[in-house]
Amino acid sequence: MKISADHLTVLATSILSYASGAPDAAAKVAARLVSANLTGHDSHGVGMIPAYVNGILAGQLIPEGKARIVQDKGPFVLVDGEQGFGHIAAEQAMEFAIERARANHFAVLSLRNSFHLGRLGDWGAMAAEAGFICILYANVQSSRPLVAPFGGSDARFVTNPYCTAIPATEKHPMFLLDMATSTIAMGKARVADLSGKQLPEGSVIDAKGNPTTDPSVMFNDAGGSLTTFGQHKGFGLALLGDILGGSFSGGGAYLPEREVEANITNNMMAILIDPDVFGTAEAFGIDVDKYSDWVKASPPAPGFAAVQFPGDPERRSARDRKANGIFVDAGTLAQLKAAAQSAGVPQEEFDAFAPKA
Repeated sequence: MKISADHLTVLATSILSYASGAPDAAAKVAARLVSANLTGHDSHGVGMIPAYVNGILAGQLIPEGKARIVQDKGPFVLVDGEQGFGHIAAEQAMEFAIERARANHFAVLSLRNSFHLGRLGDWGAMAAEAGFICILYANVQSSRPLVAPFGGSDARFVTNPYCTAIPATEKHPMFLLDMATSTIAMGKARVADLSGKQLPEGSVIDAKGNPTTDPSVMFNDAGGSLTTFGQHKGFGLALLGDILGGSFSGGGAYLPEREVEANITNNMMAILIDPDVFGTAEAFGIDVDKYSDWVKASPPAPGFAAVQFPGDPERRSARDRKANGIFVDAGTLAQLKAAAQSAGVPQEEFDAFAPKA
């Protein structure tokens, strides 16, 4: 089942508008969610809407919440998201950070108490489009932990994403590295479970710490856990997400006493750097171009068409899905329908834009 990006945006906007009573915010969030689907990250796309509706109904997501500056110290700014839509709070907070980076060549943003931020790459891209190198660390508070520490057998934290964005050069598009510190994002386990697929080997363990490819262990209180990517390496980055994104912001690292049903709270640190702070932006761009050409000139290995940089797969996916539509699996569609009913969307309005088999 495929649906055009425009129709999917209208459907997403409708559900979120009825649930939140905030149509302007709903439209902005819907656009960001569909953008995630377009770039191939269905884990952070419209499949998140049921969690947002549940958050609103449970009082964990406050639709009118917005970014509020708590402390403003020149290039350093601490912002509270007031439990609002993360896509709204993060965009507002990043605008604050960009303003300070323009004035100081540098900025550190600490954002706390925001509902789900969506793709961390959106905020790195926003800074890079404004001309800044951007490094981000984030953590997650939720109803339960999802990821096991390296060497451990049960979950102790969540997927704590990391991102670095570097502005486009004259020859090459933006470098955008955006990744969960778990081997796979939780949303990918959700998509696999709903579509009846197995997970990659090494990405999940069961309640006893044994490797499995069955995504169902992550659901229905089965007690499974995601693993950290690269074993101890991803584990180290995950810890930084909790410490720098969570503890430093005042939002807190993951702890059992912060577990709340229907909660997906993100905290984030963003570091913005002006590549021309030393007057060498032109040389920086030239060197990045030469380096990119050198790395991409490596002959492709068997099974690969070419070397790709971070951001390349997303751009290719966006071109394809804008032209051919976005695939929505039956399980996700069923969850969207249930969320629409919970939000009070009239059946005929849902049917008008839902994908047809």
